[in-house]
Parts: sequence; structure tokens; C-alpha cells
Amino acid sequence: MRTLVEESVAETLRAEGGETVRLYAAACAERMAPLFVGLQAGGAGREADLDFFVESVRGLWYADRPLPDVSARVRALERFPELQPNEEGISDIAGTYTFFAALVLRHALLANRSGIADDAVSCGHAALTATGMLDQNLGGAAYRAQEERLQLLSVSGDVAGLWEASVEAGRERFRAVLGRTARSSG
Repeated sequence: MRTLVEESVAETLRAEGGETVRLYAAACAERMAPLFVGLQAGGAGREADLDFFVESVRGLWYADRPLPDVSARVRALERFPELQPNEEGISDIAGTYTFFAALVLRHALLANRSGIADDAVSCGHAALTATGMLDQNLGGAAYRAQEERLQLLSVSGDVAGLWEASVEAGRERFRAVLGRTARSSG
């Protein structure tokens, strides 16, 4: 399968493995987290899921080692409604972006556990797919280009400011999706 992740990023992930893979995956998950947390906030019975999501993303930043309970976290995440098969599919805006955020976290957790480039590339691919969709839906937006730049930064070896840039990018995406949901419901 051809992925959207730049070949230079994938090559670096393959060559470096371990901590580089974990850091890359953590940054991807951080940028997508506001979409899940923000769009699910206030949802009935989702408080524990929101806490789980935030705690998982925070734990991923300890990239020098896998999370001790990563397998249990993957199993718990796979029970989220966003990752359950649905015959009708996903048709609403919030559902689409919370699905992608959950999918990115799933791949990030797998990459955290394995330290293997293929898991991280799947994580980056899902993030690029979501940002590409956001660009298409907003016309003139450049979220995918921003994601590509931040993925390059994640494997550059000089990651000063990566967390801050990831947090800000996630906030921007959330605001854009929130604005889109407001326009479509109005």
C-alpha cells in the first residue's frame, strides 16, 4: 500500500526506529487529540473515554520507552464507538474527525509498543488523510502541508518546539472543524 507519508520521513523512521518512532507517533497523536477531545466533550457517558484519550497521548511523549500498559490501552481504545464497524458508515463531520483521531491514537499506541517504522507510518498516513480531507472541505486550507512539515520536524533530530507546535496545530484543526460543523448545522 502506498502511503501519504513522505519517503524521507519513512526512511528516517526505518533507520532510527525506537525512540524516533515513538516521538513521531506521539506528535501525530497530539495534533489529532483536540479533534477527539473537543468534539466528544460533553457527550453523555464519554468522560472516561476523554480522560483515557488525554492520558494516553500524554504518556506517548515519554518516547524513550514503551508505555507499560500499551497493549491494554490498544484493547480499550478498540472498544470505542469510533472504531466499531458500522453498516451506515460515518456521515457526520464530528464523527469523521473523531474516527481519524481515534485511529491515529491506535496507530500511535502500536508504534509506541513496537518501535517499528511501519506502525508509525500508518499513524502518519491517517493524520495526513484527515488533514487532506479537512483541506478539501474548507477550500484553500493548508492543514495537510502543515502536517507534512511537522512530520518532517518530528524526525529531524532537532525537535525543539515540537510539542508546542503540535498542540497549536491541533487547536487550529479543532477550531476549523468546529467552524465547519457550525456552518453545516446553521
